[in-house]
Amino acid sequence: MKPAFVFGTRPEIIKLSPVVRAFIELGVEPLLIHTGQHYDYEMSKIFLEELELPKIDHHLEVGSGSQAEQTGKAMIKIERVLMDERPDVTLVQGDTNTVLAGALASVKLKIPVAHVEAGLRSFDRTMPEEINRILADHASEVLFPPTEEARRNLEREGITENVYVVGNTIVDAVLQNSGIAEKKSDVLKRFNLKPKEYLLITVHRAENTDRRENLERLVEILEDLPMKAIYPMHPRTRNRLKKFGLLERVERIESLIVTKPLGYLDFLKLEKNAFAIMTDSGGIQEEAIILNVPCLTLRYNTERPETVKAGGNILVGLEKERALNYLRRLIDDEEFYRKMANAPNPFGDGKAGDRIAQILLELYRRGNLKVRSSRFI
Repeated sequence: MKPAFVFGTRPEIIKLSPVVRAFIELGVEPLLIHTGQHYDYEMSKIFLEELELPKIDHHLEVGSGSQAEQTGKAMIKIERVLMDERPDVTLVQGDTNTVLAGALASVKLKIPVAHVEAGLRSFDRTMPEEINRILADHASEVLFPPTEEARRNLEREGITENVYVVGNTIVDAVLQNSGIAEKKSDVLKRFNLKPKEYLLITVHRAENTDRRENLERLVEILEDLPMKAIYPMHPRTRNRLKKFGLLERVERIESLIVTKPLGYLDFLKLEKNAFAIMTDSGGIQEEAIILNVPCLTLRYNTERPETVKAGGNILVGLEKERALNYLRRLIDDEEFYRKMANAPNPFGDGKAGDRIAQILLELYRRGNLKVRSSRFI
């Protein structure tokens, strides 16, 4: 069996790494295709090295561009690789332009697609990620929703065959790597941070950064944070802040440490030791509840509603008073903090990667890993 993994961003690398390792343990050599959607060395290559993954077989160097440009370039380059390599299945994860490009290029070559983390829905079609994940699900032959809620989303859209609830591979990755991060990373010492005495901030999504008024609302929240915070800033966000004349305001905030993007182990240690996390990242919402860290999400919806239902995550949007009120409550109310920090992890037992590899290998052995002419009953 020859599985191809297509990824291009840090979350994809992290979440697919347990599946890559699981195939290797089963004696199956994976084909690794990196689109270069996040082309910055610090945003991708460091993660690959830290996770000790096999050598990447194909670097496609797609780089930046508009939604259409990036997706189109990725499709063209992925198609060429797939035509040469002819894998038995293409694995994609999540909702990026790389995921959509990989899924479309594969299925049109009659190579079955397996979508890891299928079935997530924010129900907000103005988000590019929502379109990507919907189309990827409908192009896929095998779907691995992380939870029953995600499975029900697929069922409502008529997708019921070859759907396997396996848990979320992020649990595998966090459990495998958090201990390593504690031992190897000196990030707290480098930034003079003490455990549970700082906030971790991340913001990068288009809806929060592409419009000046939204980005200014974010800056206003940062200016009034009630405790020390660290913000590893995505290049996209830095560019927008600079474009809108807001970067200097952020750099003047005395209680805020702004850094370049950090390596995975450094970031994981920052997450684990944070008092709380403020983010617009879906993956970090998951990691926060796995690590028992309260999360305030700077969005008005989430494709990870399980984190909200479990009690470890609160949607605050870019509403300054709402965000700061919840932060102050976390600081002042020990019972409230403890309740959020101890919210149950809804994403599984850390064995999702093993399940995915075993299911795909069994489908292949039975001759059932193929694109069917009629998929739905």
